Amino acid sequence: MNIRPITTADNGEIAKIIREVLTEFGANKPGFAWQDPELDFMAEAYYKRGRAYWVVESGGRILGGGGIAEFNCQEPKVCELQKMYLLSETRGLGLGAKLIDKLVIVAGEMGYRSCYLETLSSMSGAIALYKKKGFMRLQLPMGDSGHSACDEWYSKRLC
Repeated sequence: MNIRPITTADNGEIAKIIREVLTEFGANKPGFAWQDPELDFMAEAYYKRGRAYWVVESGGRILGGGGIAEFNCQEPKVCELQKMYLLSETRGLGLGAKLIDKLVIVAGEMGYRSCYLETLSSMSGAIALYKKKGFMRLQLPMGDSGHSACDEWYSKRLC
């Protein structure tokens, strides 16, 4: 298993995985990442200052990925954990935990002070992982991510 930065060669496979997982959880509709214009061009979208997207692969097969990007809200130096999805058969194997660990390190190196995320209450496995990794549930969203259909919000201090 390898966690590495996304490349343009990964764009098609990671877009397919994201859409597959969103469909699995009924989030293939407006208000979710399903509509984000960068889904088919993830490498290009995350090759910008203050952004990073990492994929998890094994034997040359992409199993999922996750990213961070700047998040505009009332607090300074906040990033958002974005588009973190793993294929269903790989969940529960510790890959998500390793991916979050990597993204948190990268976010800290970029100078972010906290990391924000939005999710669905039906994604109970992901929520358990976020809590295990120190994310605290918020009562309201911190800003406008454009994903108005998410119903749970979390944040983690990085420093």
